[in-house]
Amino acid sequence: MNRTLDQFLVTDKVAIVTGAGRGIGAASALALAEAGADVVLSARSADQLEAVAEQVRAAGRRAVVVPADLSDLDRLDDLIAAATGELGRLDIVVNNVGGAMPQPLLDTSDADFEHAFHFNVTTAFSLTRRAAHALAATEGSVINIASLIGRVRDRGYAAYGTAKAAMLHMTRLVAADLAPKVRVNAIGVGSTATSALEIVVQNEALRTEMESKTPLKRLGTAEDIALGVLYLASPASAFMTGKVLELDGGLEASNLDMGIPDVT
Repeated sequence: MNRTLDQFLVTDKVAIVTGAGRGIGAASALALAEAGADVVLSARSADQLEAVAEQVRAAGRRAVVVPADLSDLDRLDDLIAAATGELGRLDIVVNNVGGAMPQPLLDTSDADFEHAFHFNVTTAFSLTRRAAHALAATEGSVINIASLIGRVRDRGYAAYGTAKAAMLHMTRLVAADLAPKVRVNAIGVGSTATSALEIVVQNEALRTEMESKTPLKRLGTAEDIALGVLYLASPASAFMTGKVLELDGGLEASNLDMGIPDVT
C-alpha cells in the first residue's frame, strides 16, 4: 500500500459526469473509473454513451447511461436518481456539459446570449443544487469545467466567455454555501484537442498558430483535463475548495485570431 498514491484514488465512490459521450467528459469518466469509481454518464447521444460505458465496465466499474438534453433541467433529477438509486450513493459531480460557438457581437442575439448562459451555467448550478444533500451525506466534491476565455478577452466570445466567467465565480460562491461538507472547484480549460476544436485540429495553419502562441507549445488533451478532474475529486485535494485549477498550457491571452472585423 502506498499512502501517497492512495490519496488519488476514488475507490467505490459514485460520480455523475455530464457531457460524457466524448472529449473531456468521456476522458474524465474513464479516469474516475480507472481510479475506482462507478459512473453515471449523461449526454445527448446514447450510442456515444454506451461506448464510454463499455470502457468503464472494462475497467471493472459499474456504469449507468442516461441519455438526455440537459438544457431540460427536469432531466437532472434522473441523474441523481441513477446515482443514489442504482449505484447507492453520490460522491462526485462533474459539470462538463456546455459550449457555444464564437460569433461576432452584432450577430449574437439576445436568445444566443441567454442560451449560452443557460447551457453553461444554469445546468451546472441546478445539478449542484439538486445534488447538494446527497453530496453532503458523503462529503463529496463538485468539479465545474470552465474555460480560459472566462478570464481573458477576445472577439467573438461575448456569450460563451461571459457564461464561463459566471461559472468561475459561481464556483467560488457555491463553495462558500456548501462548505464544509461539499467541496466545489473548477478547471479553467485552455485550448484542448477535442471534437470542439475539430476545425482547428485538422487545419495545420490554425493548429500551428495556436501551438506557437501557447507557452508549452502544444494543445491540451482530454486526458490532461481528466487528470485534473481526478485530482479535484480525490482526497488529494481535500484542503481545496472554491478554487480554479488552470490547465491551459500557460496561456494568459487568446491564442487564435478569429479575424472578426471592427464594427463600423
